[in-house]
Amino acid sequence: MAENNTSTIISKVWSMCGVLYDDGVSYGDYLEQLTYMIFLKMADEYSKPPYNRNLGIPEGYTWTDMNSLSGVELEQQYKKTLEKLAEKTGILGEIFIGAQNKISEAAKLARIVRMIDGENWVSMSIDVKGDIYEGLLEKNAEDTKSGAGQYFTPRALIQAMVECLRPEPMKTIVDPACGTGGFFLAAHNYISKSYPLDREQKEFLKNGTFRGWEIVRNTYRLCLMNLFLHNIGDIYSTVPVNRNDALLSDPGERYDYVLTNPPFGKKSSMTFTNEEGEQEKEDLVYNRQDFWATGSNKQLNFVQHINTLLKSTGKAAVVVPDNVLFEGGAGETVRKKLLHTTDLHTILRLPTGIFYKPGVKANVIFFDKRPASPETQTKEVWIYDFRTNIHFTLKKNPMTRDDLQDFINCYHPENRHERNETYSEENPDGRFRRYTVEEILTRDKTSLDIFWVKDKSLADLDNLPDPDVLAAEIVENLESAIDSFKEIVTALAD
Repeated sequence: MAENNTSTIISKVWSMCGVLYDDGVSYGDYLEQLTYMIFLKMADEYSKPPYNRNLGIPEGYTWTDMNSLSGVELEQQYKKTLEKLAEKTGILGEIFIGAQNKISEAAKLARIVRMIDGENWVSMSIDVKGDIYEGLLEKNAEDTKSGAGQYFTPRALIQAMVECLRPEPMKTIVDPACGTGGFFLAAHNYISKSYPLDREQKEFLKNGTFRGWEIVRNTYRLCLMNLFLHNIGDIYSTVPVNRNDALLSDPGERYDYVLTNPPFGKKSSMTFTNEEGEQEKEDLVYNRQDFWATGSNKQLNFVQHINTLLKSTGKAAVVVPDNVLFEGGAGETVRKKLLHTTDLHTILRLPTGIFYKPGVKANVIFFDKRPASPETQTKEVWIYDFRTNIHFTLKKNPMTRDDLQDFINCYHPENRHERNETYSEENPDGRFRRYTVEEILTRDKTSLDIFWVKDKSLADLDNLPDPDVLAAEIVENLESAIDSFKEIVTALAD
């Protein structure tokens, strides 16, 4: 497909996005409607030569039953189609379950149908379809009113994490909080481009490599469509992603790699209706035999769950908020167990301003599972401080893949046992520094929240971060303090 034709299609999709947004239709709602319609159009294309594939769309509810209609007739047929397809099983039913038409103006609904009808989606390259859909997912993440940003991990960070882990063909990759599937797409792309795959390896990459969990219905739907457009999984086979709470139980399966960014919320909770008909929340405590510490702290629960999911030779790269590195009690227990039973070899301290939730302070921890042994498996922890004196913003100064190149070089994915510190007495601002596990274990609460680069903003008022960065950090600190007070109040009430 010609380059200019590709940009024309993307331009059309984006232009409709803006028109609908002005009318109060969110990016998420628009994205859902595109998901339904593109799927229907692709099913129609697949049903014709040379493909002659049946994607399970029943007669009377196909794209051709709808695409020439307009006005009330189009609205009614579209509504009936969504309802009918929600009754189906497999990926088809999973994509359409609970589907509703969110485009209230018939004329604009017809414009979207004509736009999609005017393109041959099956013949588009995977990259083009992927670029359109991933672009819309990112746009949706920017829509702060919907809160969709909490499910969107910066793609530059995902790519860097995958490059450090270097996943291999014929091995399994799991994400227990997979959102819209960003880690799967990056790993798929890395394996496809890094290895000359034979037929068996290509088949495994498509249908056997990935497994995920996603608890939010709409995000789950977007993930399935994202994977479908990127040729991951098969419409006829088992759905590669489960829609439920990954923390509820040990699935029993073990995987070669975990790549994930679990939810940042500290508490796991469920909403229920009390006897007075009011909505209440109740903290969820996961009492699992495979956990080192039980409680409602969602982030610590995910770290333990990830450890369970790994094979004895498995590797993990996980985004975690700061409190996982320094919190006492269960946090200290989890850190000590991780250091003892796995090789927790690398921590990347992330800068602020890269997530859609403001003020988030996070890190990536890299650890390798080890077979059971009485010896402490972590010998040294390498920390890369990519936070001190570094500030990004989502629009004016977004983080790019190139910004992470120095970290990748220091990580040394080719052989991480041949690393070199950039920190020294002569270069105290070097960002890559090694600590022995003995040094870590003597720290208060076995804290891994370690930094040494001098913060220039403390010495020079001219180097203060932008006001929006400072404001976001103040909000984050206040929210953290409130959470701590709530925990104290809860503990006193008990």
